[in-house]
Amino acid sequence: MTFNHAFRTARSVTLAAAALSLCGCATLFHRSHPVEEPVYPAAATTSTAAPEVQLTATEAAIQADERSEGQAVTTPAPTAEAIKASAPSEYTVKRGDTLWGISNVFLKNPWEWPEIWYVNPKIQNPHRIYPGDVLVLAYDRGGHPQITIGMAGALHLNPSLRSTPLDDAIPTIPYASIAAFLSRPAVLSREEVKKAPYVLAFPDEHQAAGDNQVVYARGLADSATGARYSVMHIGDPLVDPESGKTLGYEGIYAATAVVQRPAAVTRTVLVDAARETLRGDCMVPDSNTTPLTFSPRAPSQNVRGQIISVIDNVELIGQYDIVAINRGARDGVGPGTVLAIDEAGDVVPDRGPASYADTDRNIFGFTKSVRLPAERAGTLLVFKSYDDMSFGLVVGASTPMRVADVVRNP
Repeated sequence: MTFNHAFRTARSVTLAAAALSLCGCATLFHRSHPVEEPVYPAAATTSTAAPEVQLTATEAAIQADERSEGQAVTTPAPTAEAIKASAPSEYTVKRGDTLWGISNVFLKNPWEWPEIWYVNPKIQNPHRIYPGDVLVLAYDRGGHPQITIGMAGALHLNPSLRSTPLDDAIPTIPYASIAAFLSRPAVLSREEVKKAPYVLAFPDEHQAAGDNQVVYARGLADSATGARYSVMHIGDPLVDPESGKTLGYEGIYAATAVVQRPAAVTRTVLVDAARETLRGDCMVPDSNTTPLTFSPRAPSQNVRGQIISVIDNVELIGQYDIVAINRGARDGVGPGTVLAIDEAGDVVPDRGPASYADTDRNIFGFTKSVRLPAERAGTLLVFKSYDDMSFGLVVGASTPMRVADVVRNP
């Protein structure tokens, strides 16, 4: 489809909608997905529990603007320069696509998606994108790019018919990369660890357990038969390198324990094991509360922090690794926030010009050292946040990164 043809089509649809509105006619074409009214939380989360409101593709950006309290970083509306030279004039959404991936098809900076997304009032779920939708790139009279749904993937003509969507809205980032973090706590406070039920022992004097094996636990006497608990191995404390404050303890998912016989010593069986379960591992109620549909966006205020931990304790951080940072909801960081990662510069000896190599020393006779400037190394997309820290997925990496590297506004 050429640009002129797309523009004429959009203009025709707009005129037709206006005519129908004047005549009092109802819209005949509707997306088959159920209507979801926007929900705007009143304030940022103040506890370590995961948020329970599922945000649509633009609601998160709106919520961030409402919470900025005058500290928003104002940016001009994106121009044609924000669009990639290779961007297509239209794109058909496929099963398995993610919002980040589609944004990357059109934009040089994928987090600018909310600024160019055109909310079409003729679509019942204008904030969400589904497989089969045709996204059209066009420009308004001011030369600003806009992406809209040119053709919905699932339509029906007769309003008396009832239909259900065949596909869910596409997620923001790959679900498999963060699935274990969506229903299980990734950070536990000291009090939560002390009060949590725990693994007591295994039959036959075993020292560990895996899938379909029995585990005896304490603290589950009041639970119901069939209740499910996430078994969490308590990892290292997460410490803010700037304040020295312990932000919590890393919770490493081991398995899901299903209660079989509640008692003072409760009999459970393990399912969905990811690693071996050990004595002393904590048990926390399983839940599914973290939204996967949120809008990638730059922070609403200035953010500068550090990577304080990386999942699985790898030394070099790369694409699709999960990291923890020492910035959270109190700093304006929430699900969907995009941050740049700067690789901390190395410390090198400063020997001065070659002919004066022996003269550039400090008073103790040692060669002076200089830290090189930090360099952009990757991009982080936050998917789960707490008061003082967050977890994010590295969605882009140009060079390997490490713990203590800087995160900042992109």
